[in-house]
Amino acid sequence: MNGRSLIVETVTRWVAPLIFLYGLNVVAYGHLSPGGGFAGGVVLACAFIILVLAWGKQRATSHMPFGLAKCLDSLGALLFLGLALLGLAVGGTFFVNVIQRSSPGEALRLWNGGIMPLCNVAIAFKVCASLFLVMLVLSVLRVVEGGGKEDLRAQEEE
Repeated sequence: MNGRSLIVETVTRWVAPLIFLYGLNVVAYGHLSPGGGFAGGVVLACAFIILVLAWGKQRATSHMPFGLAKCLDSLGALLFLGLALLGLAVGGTFFVNVIQRSSPGEALRLWNGGIMPLCNVAIAFKVCASLFLVMLVLSVLRVVEGGGKEDLRAQEEE
């Protein structure tokens, strides 16, 4: 068991997928309701962070490997920049909503936001991957309370 609780592991197994689905909902409907890319990205990252807390970094990295998290982090930033430059190239203004301008959607519908849902997805990729990477780094470089550099070196050698 390695000091972990069976109750925590079982509840995490049930709750993590629900947290992930809720995060997807927050991202998808962020342009219509409170939420969006940042809030949805934080909720999505919480689904992976709870795995780290319940099972350790090995289990969490089996669901989102370190390399994939780095790629999603970069992809989110590049996608967001690409959408901004698309407005400059097509609409003549940096970050103009070119899809909404060319074919306006029906009000209060999921696909009426033009590039806004795409921006939410890009931001969610960036935030989720960044927070997950921060959690991984903190779990790898944890320092025991009252410990110093010697304790950190000893952990790195293990």
